[in-house]
Amino acid sequence: MDKNTIIEVRHLQKFFGTNKVLNDINFSVNRGDVTCIIGSSGSGKSTLLRCINLFEQPTAGEIFVHGINIVNTKKPNEYRKKVGMVFQSFNLFNNMNVLKNCTIGPRTVLKVSKQEAEARAKKYLAMVGMAEYVNARPAQLSGGQKQRVAIARALAMEPEVLLFDEPTSALDPEMVGEVLSVMTSLAQKGLTMVVVTHEMGFARDIATKVVFMDAGIIEEEGTPQQIFTNPQKQRTREFLSRVL
Repeated sequence: MDKNTIIEVRHLQKFFGTNKVLNDINFSVNRGDVTCIIGSSGSGKSTLLRCINLFEQPTAGEIFVHGINIVNTKKPNEYRKKVGMVFQSFNLFNNMNVLKNCTIGPRTVLKVSKQEAEARAKKYLAMVGMAEYVNARPAQLSGGQKQRVAIARALAMEPEVLLFDEPTSALDPEMVGEVLSVMTSLAQKGLTMVVVTHEMGFARDIATKVVFMDAGIIEEEGTPQQIFTNPQKQRTREFLSRVL
């Protein structure tokens, strides 16, 4: 395995009952990659992300992180310190203010001091443009603001890789831009990201690698240039002609 490879997925399969949702998935994530996973609804994109973060237990196959297979780990939270997740529905704690939402992970999981956790939280809230909202509750925020807090919360864990599961799909159109601009700046800072997205402009302009999934398999992967201007597979061409 290349020393720049952080995550390597080999022969991953996932069944829900008799329904095969992922079939023989192989791909890797290298340091500094921004990998965008695109495809129709139901193609298995979000399930792949949830398997990588062990929110779903793979039915078969291996997921290596720095060369260690984590599929049957007894300590998924240890692994999740390295691999963070941003959800489409924010998943903020409504009974806590913004600052507390961003300090609870570092304090309880990483065991950092209150002072250090708050310093981290404020740093990342400032990075996503939410510094003045530290005392606000989630109910007082717009969808775009909630998602920016959710990104800051994930960053406060200082993960090696951040997974985004359709981070803009629950947002009103005018709020999509503010979240994508935060993600763009993170990509420019060199954060390793895997993004399941319907935002083709983001995938085309910001990704280093685009993975097109269809019916539970990786149909095609390549640079944005290859996928968007010269797709090799008929299914990729059909999908892109529909969404672009």
